[in-house]
Amino acid sequence: MDLDEIREHSRRLSARYRITDGHKFRLSDIDPDDIGNLKKSDKKDAEEALTLGIRALADLQGKLYAEHQRGILLIFQAMDAAGKDGAIEHVMSGVNPQGCEVHSFKAPSAEELSHDYLWRCITRLPEQGHIGIFNRSYYEEVLVVRVHPELLAKQNLPPALVDQKNNYKNLWQQRYEEINNFERYLCHNGYVVLKFFLHLSKDEQKKRFLARLDEPDKNWKFSVADAAERQHWDAYQHAYEKMIRATATEIAPWHVIPADNKWFTRVAVAATIIEALNKLNPAYPTVDDDKRAELAKAKRALIEE
Repeated sequence: MDLDEIREHSRRLSARYRITDGHKFRLSDIDPDDIGNLKKSDKKDAEEALTLGIRALADLQGKLYAEHQRGILLIFQAMDAAGKDGAIEHVMSGVNPQGCEVHSFKAPSAEELSHDYLWRCITRLPEQGHIGIFNRSYYEEVLVVRVHPELLAKQNLPPALVDQKNNYKNLWQQRYEEINNFERYLCHNGYVVLKFFLHLSKDEQKKRFLARLDEPDKNWKFSVADAAERQHWDAYQHAYEKMIRATATEIAPWHVIPADNKWFTRVAVAATIIEALNKLNPAYPTVDDDKRAELAKAKRALIEE
């Protein structure tokens, strides 16, 4: 597969799972076991294609870094065990670490709770020319906080802003609008925002949890809290659907990636990032005549040493 084939494959695969208008979106319409037009027997070929895709991604990222004008923000959201860490590790394995930062957002600290809910993510935005990766993000504020509204008590919000009588309906709508405005602001300042929801089935999550318990080397990955959150599965599915419906836009789309097959998840994520970078078409900076003269002078000095 040559570079042009990789680009065309990335374009088709990315488009398949892109959501730009959430009004008609239903999470139940996406099969977590879907593998596009591939077959399970294509796994090896797909993994080889991923290796080539990672090389193409590294080349594009190098140009983005040198250009130093635009940035990429990748947001990963998913239920526990959906494969966020693995996708990030595999897809970004060929990228220059100097131009890539990964931030994992867990339960907010006391300092973070003393600020607005976007603050901790704003302070971790990537520089121009960099790829920033958020493993979970400000979207937790309309996911885990929606499933567990008691967490709002820790955010020190004025009582008038917390509309408990209507099940906080106004609060979630306000946050959707604020997030959309924030992402629009980022895009207007040269950033590309790519949002991934890795869509895992409940049965597959159970299998992965059991594997973590059965294999000593994976015990560290399992938390009792993970099993407890599983009891809220339906509430989370509802929250994810509402979130995608409200925040999937043309300028900052969601990509709902089937996650029951890890190899396919990684291929689809890589394809989406490659497609986005291809659209940006980053290039190494050109050197003007004055700069060329300076370089020629420096070269002569080195030769004459």
